[in-house]
Amino acid sequence: MADPVSDPTRLLIVYYSRSGSVEALATAAAQAAREAGAEIRLRRPREVVDAAVMAKVEGWTESAARQNALYEAPTHEDAEWADAILFGTPCYFGAMATELKNYLDLLGPQWKRGLLAGKVGGAFAAASWPHGGSEVVTLSLYAPMAHLGMVILPTGYTDSAMLEAGSPYGASAIVGSENRPPRREDLDAARHQGRRMVAITSALIAAGEMPSRQKAR
Repeated sequence: MADPVSDPTRLLIVYYSRSGSVEALATAAAQAAREAGAEIRLRRPREVVDAAVMAKVEGWTESAARQNALYEAPTHEDAEWADAILFGTPCYFGAMATELKNYLDLLGPQWKRGLLAGKVGGAFAAASWPHGGSEVVTLSLYAPMAHLGMVILPTGYTDSAMLEAGSPYGASAIVGSENRPPRREDLDAARHQGRRMVAITSALIAAGEMPSRQKAR
C-alpha cells in the first residue's frame, strides 16, 4: 500500500524551449532532483502556432519535433499528481512563452477546486541578453502560482552556485542571439534549484503539510 509520507516526492517540471536552452536547464534540474530521490515528470507544452509560422524560424520545426518525441505534453493530471511544480521558459519581449502561459491558463478547474494549493512552486528562465528580462519573467511566474495557492520557493543565495549564475528568484541562462548552450555555472544553478525543490517539498510532506498527501491518508 502506498505511504503518503515515505513515498518519493513527486516533481513536475513544465518547460517550453524553442532552441534547447531552456530544455538544458530543465533536464539539469530533473537529473539533480531524481538523484535526490524524487519521482520526476518532465513535460513540454506544444506549440500554439501552425507549421507555416514555425517554418519561418530556422530550426524551430526540427527542435520541436525532437523535443516532442522525448517529452509528453503536460496535462491536468500531471499537475494534480505533483507535490511540486517547476516552470521554465524563455523570455520573449519580457514575458513568458505563450505555450507555457497557455498551459497555465488551462488550470482553471484545478484553481477552482483548490487542487494545487499547498504544492511547492518554482521557476527558471533563459534570455538572449543580460538585460533580456530573465528576472522579470521568473517573477511573473510567481503571480499565477500565488493565484493557485502554491508555496512559492525562490532559490535565494542558498548555494554557492547561485553566486555564479541565475538570480535569487530562480536559475537562468544568458544564451546570446546564437542560442548558445547554458554554461556549466548555469546548469549548476538549475541543479541546485532541483535539489532545493525536493528538499523543501519533502520536509513539508514529512511535517504533514502537503495537502495532496493528506488526502491519501
